[in-house]
Amino acid sequence: MWPGEQSSTGGPDPRQPNPYRQPGYQQQPHPGQQQPAPWNAPTVASGGPAGGPAGRGPGDGRTKVVAIVAATVVVVAAAVTGAVLLGGGEDDGARPGPTASSPSASAPSASPADDPRGGDGAPKATVEGWTVVANPDHGLAFDVPASWVPQSRDWVTYVAEDDDPDEKPLVAMKAPAVLKEKWCGSDGDRDGSVEYTPLASAGTRGNNGARSTEEIARTDSATWVYGAFAQPDRDKVSTGPVTPFTTDSGIEGSLATSRSAGVAKKGKCDVNGKATTFAFKSADGDFVSWSFFGAAGVADEVTDATVRRILATVREYTPSDRP
Repeated sequence: MWPGEQSSTGGPDPRQPNPYRQPGYQQQPHPGQQQPAPWNAPTVASGGPAGGPAGRGPGDGRTKVVAIVAATVVVVAAAVTGAVLLGGGEDDGARPGPTASSPSASAPSASPADDPRGGDGAPKATVEGWTVVANPDHGLAFDVPASWVPQSRDWVTYVAEDDDPDEKPLVAMKAPAVLKEKWCGSDGDRDGSVEYTPLASAGTRGNNGARSTEEIARTDSATWVYGAFAQPDRDKVSTGPVTPFTTDSGIEGSLATSRSAGVAKKGKCDVNGKATTFAFKSADGDFVSWSFFGAAGVADEVTDATVRRILATVREYTPSDRP
């Protein structure tokens, strides 16, 4: 499941469809009330939340889009924050269209004109020809190839248990960038509504309540793979060793990559996935992280080399509206 956009006026965003007339929408308490915002929630323990696993039908959306308004968080049971992901070669060139499918659906993406990150005081890309992606809430930025599409600063993407009626996020990212928003489309329940799955996404978040960067890297990467690709089978997700990593800007932290294997091909968009999480302490002493997740074992998979090149650009900055 993936979170979406918040109106700067505090009311519903007029660009978004009426959530109460869309299939799969449910309400949650406003994240500013009793629960931490999903993009700043505690890291979920490796065992995951309680509750029995639910089977996945063809075309079920794994990632969701949330519209954050004044009083509620509206969860779209469709999928990710849209984006155009580059095909993933080491030369960062786009590849041909999908030859396999991915397990999430897609929601409307923000246009460049809607993205408030391009104004004065916004960070600049450090890689020529790439696009900067910024999360001003945590003062984090990174760069993506031009074929990726950054979402607005209030757009949130997350995953949740398929059988959770409250759509409680297992892990989330805010102000992400997405590659190939409509990489795979499926109408699994045959209701005439196609759910789209992006090829990949990357974003940042706070990890309130985490105990260590190693824990975050290991758990968040595994949770992205489980939530977006492997449900209900946690045993199909494996995580590599946690290793030190330093970005080009000198940020030191912990890095881990998780992958799924043997995901059941129940629907057109069911494929294996992978995720990489880099966790570190911010200059303010808070635990924060950057994550990538996307389809694996497909012709246009984003290569590990490209993921590392994007990760290397992660850096901190001071938003213009921060004192």
